[in-house]
Amino acid sequence: MSPIKTLSLILTAVVLWLLSMGFFIVDETELAVKFKFGEFERADYEPGLHWKIPFVNSVRTFDRRILTLDAVPARYLTSEKKNVIVDAFIKWRISDVSSYFKATSGDERKAGEILAQVINDGLRGEFGKRTIQEAISGERAEIMSVITAQIEEQATQFGIEVVDVRIKRIELPPEVSGSVYGRMEAERSRVAKDLRSRGREVSERIRADADRQRTVLLAEAYRDAERLRGEGDAKAAEIYAKAFQKDEKFYAFYRSIDAYRNVFSKQEDVLVLDPESEFFDYFKDDNGRRK
Repeated sequence: MSPIKTLSLILTAVVLWLLSMGFFIVDETELAVKFKFGEFERADYEPGLHWKIPFVNSVRTFDRRILTLDAVPARYLTSEKKNVIVDAFIKWRISDVSSYFKATSGDERKAGEILAQVINDGLRGEFGKRTIQEAISGERAEIMSVITAQIEEQATQFGIEVVDVRIKRIELPPEVSGSVYGRMEAERSRVAKDLRSRGREVSERIRADADRQRTVLLAEAYRDAERLRGEGDAKAAEIYAKAFQKDEKFYAFYRSIDAYRNVFSKQEDVLVLDPESEFFDYFKDDNGRRK
């Protein structure tokens, strides 16, 4: 091969290499920033193929997808001056790559430090307005909503869009949890005692009502029994009277026979009476003498 052909091949290879260095690709998941001799020049690149001047321009790309910052758990004081340990995370992404680069020099760790400081300030302010009970049970959603709005407002100036802020857990330090659990136990014990006393009150009321109903039922039953017994006795007396009026002698004889039957029911019975008494009238003949 002649020297001229060799030189031509070398020049062609250099040109192709320079041309390849002059193109760069921006992916759909990326944001690109172009620099000129290390100074910021442009950042409004759409996904696709773009041109740069080799050795003059350089390009840095950043992830445009949603990123997660897991904040370090920190202690915050409540309105009761009690500490709580809060673990939270932030969902964020780059909204303005130019502002983002100018504020953070493109360092994701620095962006995380800025967001962590913002969320710490927000959590400190919100927990300082609430008691432990309010923060743990009822107002967590409200806290997250307020902090998200605050962080969005502050993060915009850094070219960052805050998508969401979430509290993973809220814990009590050991020195606080003991007293809190003690108060909770005392409160539950008070509620249990109150429920027991109410139960005893209802039990006594039910028992008293049952005793009253029992007394009323017995009284009514005794009243009805006495009335029925009285009506029966009156009916029997009426029957006896009618029978006596029909045949007085026979009735007297029947009553005497019934009395004899009852008095002399056993052989060993002994009766001490005057033989001339009226009881023995039916033991006499028509002349009044004993038979």
